[in-house]
Order: sequence, then C-alpha cells, then structure tokens
Amino acid sequence: MSRRYDIAIAGSGFGGSLTAMILRRMGLSVVLLERNRHPRFAIGESSTPLTNLILERLCRQYDLERLTPLCKWGSWQATYPHLACGLKRGFSFFHHSLGGPAHDPADRERHLLVAASPHDRIGDTHWYRGSFDHFLAQEAVSFGADLYEDFALSTLQLTDSGVAIGGSCNGEQRKVEAGFIIDATGPRGFLHQALQLEEMAPVGMPSTQALYSHFRGVERRPLADDAVPYPVEDAAVHHVFEGGWIWVLHFNNGITSAGVAASAAVAERLKLTDGEAAWMRMLNELPGVRAQFTGASPVERFVHMPRVGFRSSRMVGSRWAMLPSAAGFVDPLLSTGFPLTLLGIERLTGIIRQDWGTSHFDEALHNYAAETGEEFTAASQLIGALYRSMGNFRLFAAISFLYFAAVSYAETACRMQNPSLASSFLLHTDTDFATACKRLFEELHHAVNPADEERLIGEAMKLIEPINLGGFGNSQRQNWYPVDAEDLLQNAHKLHASQPEVAAMLERSGFWET
Repeated sequence: MSRRYDIAIAGSGFGGSLTAMILRRMGLSVVLLERNRHPRFAIGESSTPLTNLILERLCRQYDLERLTPLCKWGSWQATYPHLACGLKRGFSFFHHSLGGPAHDPADRERHLLVAASPHDRIGDTHWYRGSFDHFLAQEAVSFGADLYEDFALSTLQLTDSGVAIGGSCNGEQRKVEAGFIIDATGPRGFLHQALQLEEMAPVGMPSTQALYSHFRGVERRPLADDAVPYPVEDAAVHHVFEGGWIWVLHFNNGITSAGVAASAAVAERLKLTDGEAAWMRMLNELPGVRAQFTGASPVERFVHMPRVGFRSSRMVGSRWAMLPSAAGFVDPLLSTGFPLTLLGIERLTGIIRQDWGTSHFDEALHNYAAETGEEFTAASQLIGALYRSMGNFRLFAAISFLYFAAVSYAETACRMQNPSLASSFLLHTDTDFATACKRLFEELHHAVNPADEERLIGEAMKLIEPINLGGFGNSQRQNWYPVDAEDLLQNAHKLHASQPEVAAMLERSGFWET
C-alpha cells in the first residue's frame, strides 16, 4: 500500500464507516482498516429518538441522503425492506426477584413502560449490526473510501508528519501511512492497546460483567391490556433484578438479541464465565423470563465480557483521536452508547472540517476529549445510580425519570428548533441540575430505608419538574407513559413556546398517523 491517506480509520462498524463518509464529503482521502469481514456479529443495537435526531442532522449537513431513511422505522421499511432491523417503540422494564417466584405479569407496580413515539411509522429501531454495519461500510466505499478487511492491526508509529500503521492482511504484512488516525474499534481497542494507555473505571459505576448472544425462537409475551401505550415487546425490553438486568431486542428477521449485565457479585453467583450454562442457570432463577426462552436456541457463540465499564486515560493526541465508542463504555442500560458516539462524530468531524491543518487543531481536539469525558461521566453516574436501586423498583423508576425527562426535553427542544434549551447530553452543563443529580446519586451509596426512599423519590420528582414533558411520576399513569400530545401542549411554557408552536412542531414531526 504505497498510497498515503489524509486519515486512516481503524474499524468499519457504524461509527467508523459514518465518519469515513463525512470525511469523504470534505474531500479528504480515507482508508478503513477492518480486522474482520462484513457481515459480522456485533451488539450495541438499540437506537433512541436522540440518536436518530443526531443522525438526521448529520445526514442533512453532509448530504447523506441514502442514510436518512434509516432514522425512522417507517422510512427504513419503505426504502430498505431487505435490511434487517427491529421496531423500537419505547423502553419496557419489568422487575423480578432473582431466585424467587414469577410475579403476576399484570402487576403494574413491577412495570415501567416509557413510549418513545406515538406510532410505528416514526418509531425508532434496533440495528441488526451485521447487516447495518455492512451497509454503511459499502456506502463508505461508494463515497470513495478504501476498505481493507481481514486487516489485523499490530503496530503504530507516530511521526512528525503523521502515522504509520502496521499489520497483516490476508496473510501478508502491510503498512498504511496517513496524516491522522481515528480509532473506531470499540472499548480497549487498537489505540488504547498500541499506545499502552491506562484504563480507568467509569465514574460512579460498580464493576460489572456481561454475557450475551443472538437467538432464534424467543417468544414474544404481550400484555393483554388495551391501555398499554405500545406493544411491550416492540421495545428495548429490560428485565431488572437486584444487581443486574437482561435485555431482549427483537429483529424482523427472526433473530433476538439477548444478554445479561450484572454486578460482580451477581456475575460470580451465576458464574457468567460458563457461557451458555450460565445463561440457562440464570433463566432457572428467573421463571418470569425463562418461559420466553423455552423454545429458543443461540445462533451465535455466547460472549462473556469480564469487565463491561471502561474509560481510556487519553482520548486524543497530536496525530490521533478515538471516537467515544473506543474511548469508553458504560453499560447497555438506557442505550446511551449510540447518542454519545454520534455526538462525538459530529464534534470530531466538525473540528476536522474547521481546524484541519491549522494551529488550533490540537486545542480543538483536547476540547473534544474534555466534552466527551463530561458526557461519559454524566451517563456513568446516572447508570451507576440505577444499578444501586435495582432492588427497589419504585426508586429505580424515579431515578430513571431523570434520564427520560432530560432526553425527552432535549429531543423536543431540538424538534422545536431551539436546541440551546438543552445544549448538553443529560443536561450535564446545567449547573443546578447536574449538581442536584450528583448529590442525589451520592446519597444512594448509603443504605436506603423507607423514609429515605420517599425523600429521594420526592427529590427526583422535584428535580425533573421544570423539564418534565411526559407526565413522569404521575401516579394516575400507573407506570405506563405514552407519548401524549396533550402533555406536550400543556407544558409548552417549559419550552419557552406557545401551544400553537408546539402543535406546529407535532405536525412537522409526523406525530399524527395518517
């Protein structure tokens, strides 16, 4: 490979390939170096409204018109029906007792259903990463990026003028030279290893492990209630128990993604290192979940992650940068990985567009790392608090409302074309909100008695009141929260808007199904 590239990207998953497309739109030469071959098994699959709003924004800014249909279930199905995905209408949580009896599935005190869209057409999606990443890699190639698969990266040399990357491709030793390298290989990936960087634990998170695979034959178990805000299995399904949780994501090709993330103590009890045997052992302790998997069989090997949480001690250098997905990972809970990565792609490519080749470039990179680090911390503190409250579902629900209120407010502000109302992920730059959240999370480190529980729930409800557009915490909803136009209209003042302005936004957004 005698050609020298402007930018080399390690990894051609969705983040690497999307970054390559944007850089090609800027006229830069790009090479993607992929250690595997598409299509390949990967998880990190569940999008959110915020994810899709950022992706839409990138598509508009960089004329990625073939990617725009992927931002909604309806347009995806109309444009790419052959490209597997799943319908995600919201977040479904069900509480269980590990090792205890199955609970009444109609007991709404053990439910939390939070809708993300009013109907399927504008619903979110689960990305079947084997097909999705393959599609994006092909798109990157069509934009003029070079893609080398089966490229095992092994060495990195930083020079005054760029980088030299060594490895083997199809059994032959290769070297690639570029002016800059972006790491999109995921946690503990290429740059973290090649530069021998220190690993740090995400702030506020317990030590956790994970075990996961893809399955066929997983049964859907709908709730027989006409008042349900959406079909509960057309969602990111969470089965929560003290110290851990199981995810279940259904795709439209008959595949279901499922796995467990658990604290070190629970992981040791279940012996997650045993793979499939551990999975069956866990199901035997959760009869309410076991029935769903009675006829299921894995179609991929079980993957055990001995350490889920991860932060690299550095994210950028003068000739290199990591995407957020390579610089750190918190937990699959709440699907924060996609929006964090897309925000990072938007920020990093914007820096390259504006400051590439200038004296401001290094400073801008360090600002990118600092802002991304603050977003990681906001996410890890919140998710850590949720782990500490998993044994107390009322408290868990109240803490989760901090997330749902913050992101739904940010999403609505964006749709109102007033993003400055919520200009940071989870409102982490809002000093009052962030400080109060941190204080609340710190209190959860201590034993919570019934009096503490009521006080902490009350504090969470008071904290979200100025940004609560979804009626979160309203006891009349009994833990089921639809996307309700009336909620948005009645809370128009929180968006510094009039009711007619909110109604116009709902019309633009396709809120009412035609």
